[in-house]
Amino acid sequence: MFPISIAFTILSPAFARFVYGSRPGGLGRKRMIPIADSERSRKFPYVNVAIIVINFAVFFYELSVSQHSLRTVIGNVRITSELDQFIFHWGNIPACTFDALGWDRHLAGAQMRECGAQPHPAWTWFSAMFMHGGWLHILGNMLFLWIFGDNVEDAMGHVRYAVFYLLVGALAALTHGLVNANDVTPAIGASGAIAGIMGAYIVLYPRATVSVLIPIFFFIPFRLPAFLLIGFWFVLQVFSGVSALGVNAVGASGGVAYFAHIGGFIAGAALVSIFGLGRAHRPGRAVAGRSGSW
Repeated sequence: MFPISIAFTILSPAFARFVYGSRPGGLGRKRMIPIADSERSRKFPYVNVAIIVINFAVFFYELSVSQHSLRTVIGNVRITSELDQFIFHWGNIPACTFDALGWDRHLAGAQMRECGAQPHPAWTWFSAMFMHGGWLHILGNMLFLWIFGDNVEDAMGHVRYAVFYLLVGALAALTHGLVNANDVTPAIGASGAIAGIMGAYIVLYPRATVSVLIPIFFFIPFRLPAFLLIGFWFVLQVFSGVSALGVNAVGASGGVAYFAHIGGFIAGAALVSIFGLGRAHRPGRAVAGRSGSW
């Protein structure tokens, strides 16, 4: 059985602040570190590994151009490096994307110049999900993708999983854009797509458990129900996202696009039955004989 004392601890606000941090980035600056889950893939997750490799390849490119100084201005934004320029070219700027798709945002002159700097603003829903803002950002996101993505790919198949990942990532960007339709701040990161993977995971494997490390306990691993770990994370996203409404959501929340997480998660949970249609998968099951498991 799952220890009741641990359940009460997890649900406490103090524990939530410790685990997820007060100003998270990506999926959150996590102090709870997942290291494994109870489900094992039957096939090698080629697509999941390829996505991780592409993300790191893009990130290393970002590191290489970050050392190249550049002095220019895009709209009202001063660009000081090739990295800044790269982010403005390929990051998801909601106002620019909607304008390119025909939803006229009545952009001012400076905003038009910012959008004009993007080669293909309509495609930034996809390009932005392979970009990251720092080591903690990409390592946290890729760790969660590594833990949960292989099982979702196993359930869907390689091709369907690739389409599913891009689709939930785009829907996450759409959700972020709908809440921040006039925003000209670039949003980058894979966390919206990975939130979709997490939503699919708890539908496919409702009884799975996740082994996590908590530094305050000297990195002693705990086994937690995946639905509790992921479900509580989602509740925090909703609470934080709603709390940020009416203010500059990204700026006021430490650079976190909460509604991208919310939209991606809901899209993943809703669409998984379609993408997994006709394919058998092993339902989440209890891991017998282990303390702290269902």
